Amino acid sequence: MITRRQFLLTAGCSLTAPVGLAGYAFAVEPQRLAITDYVFTPAQWPDDLPLKIAVLADIHAINPWMSAERIAAIARATNALAPDIVLLAGDYEAGMAGFGIGSRVSMHDCAKALSLLRAPLGVHAVLGNHDVGTNEGNNVRRAFAASGLPVMENTAVRLEKDGKPFWLLGLGDQLGSRRHRGRGGFDDLPGTLAQVRDDAPAILLAHEPDIFVDVPERVALTIAGHTHGGQVRVPGYGPLHVPSRYGRRFAYGHIIEHGRHLVVSGGLGTSGLPVRFDMPPEIVTISLGSAAIAAAT
Repeated sequence: MITRRQFLLTAGCSLTAPVGLAGYAFAVEPQRLAITDYVFTPAQWPDDLPLKIAVLADIHAINPWMSAERIAAIARATNALAPDIVLLAGDYEAGMAGFGIGSRVSMHDCAKALSLLRAPLGVHAVLGNHDVGTNEGNNVRRAFAASGLPVMENTAVRLEKDGKPFWLLGLGDQLGSRRHRGRGGFDDLPGTLAQVRDDAPAILLAHEPDIFVDVPERVALTIAGHTHGGQVRVPGYGPLHVPSRYGRRFAYGHIIEHGRHLVVSGGLGTSGLPVRFDMPPEIVTISLGSAAIAAAT
């Protein structure tokens, strides 16, 4: 398989470089699969609580680019990373079929492929704006329930790793459905935080990263998707468009503000057009705690 470097070198030497780069953005980069590893320990996270998190975001299941078979292959690749827990950060529904591009993958088939995921502390999901914008999210809720994949909507669950507890918080989508527009999103951060009953560390899983401005220091780590990292990034300039009220502030990667940590995944699928450039589909892993950091290095 041609690599990104080989393709870009070939295209760069050609008089038809713009056409070559466009072809790469449509035909090559969306089919790549990168593994992006973050290794750090927030001040709010116990150093003696090692945790390896795998994050899958923005699958946008659609044929032929993100078929059920490809989702299953991504699940198997995630399992090979041996995470302690897998977090699904929303947007399983297609973001292009409404434009007459490609054909939808049913949420039943998407969930069946994701049910291949394995982790000692389970697989946990939140919904994204494309999910709640399609049949109010019920397609995903029903399909995930049938495949044994829990969907968290403004809920908190207390988990344990090696006898040490932590909280996982799953937020409702912040944009809401078309029917719900004008009344805000489905998120309830105060109500979710109120379910935390002790001082064990907490991780917040949300679809859109914009909630980070309101997340208190009590939360050790916020994890989000939604932006696709811009989906198309121009070297030397950055993302052409970031779907966020805060522009590029929460576009991608590991962001630290006032001692609070946010990781934004670049996601796996595409929306609008089946194109990516300088932002390949990625599985994200996050290693917390000294033992997890030592293992990662």
